Amino acid sequence: MDRNHHRFRSTWALPVPPARAYAVLARAEDYPRWWPQVRVVRWTDDTTAVLTVRSLLPYEMTLMARETRNEPGAGVLEVALTGDLDGWARWTVTPAGSGTLARYDQAVEVNKPLLRRFAVPGRPLFRANHRLMMRGGRRGLVAYLEAV
Repeated sequence: MDRNHHRFRSTWALPVPPARAYAVLARAEDYPRWWPQVRVVRWTDDTTAVLTVRSLLPYEMTLMARETRNEPGAGVLEVALTGDLDGWARWTVTPAGSGTLARYDQAVEVNKPLLRRFAVPGRPLFRANHRLMMRGGRRGLVAYLEAV
């Protein structure tokens, strides 16, 4: 495997029906309200946004996310990513008991020079950083869903 290629999967149990979870996840402009590590979302057109993200490690990443799938009936939201990372990210929202299971999958190639330089020794830190980011997102989303 290429040392700069990463695949991630996270699953979030959410205490709301799938349609509500999907509607919130589809509104990327609101992510900074509930996901502490998503600092900025700025739409450039109807299907493309520029995001700035930062987790525990002292670096920011800037990504352009272009919507490639938005299928509420199937519960799938997918974007193509370019910028400091190239690849894709996908939410898949399904019923789970009285709530929802939101699965996040991502496959990316790192472009940011600093991260590429430390690809091998930094890999465990990068993965831990991603886990922390996802944990912060899940906690924030659950609190947001309970508040609104």
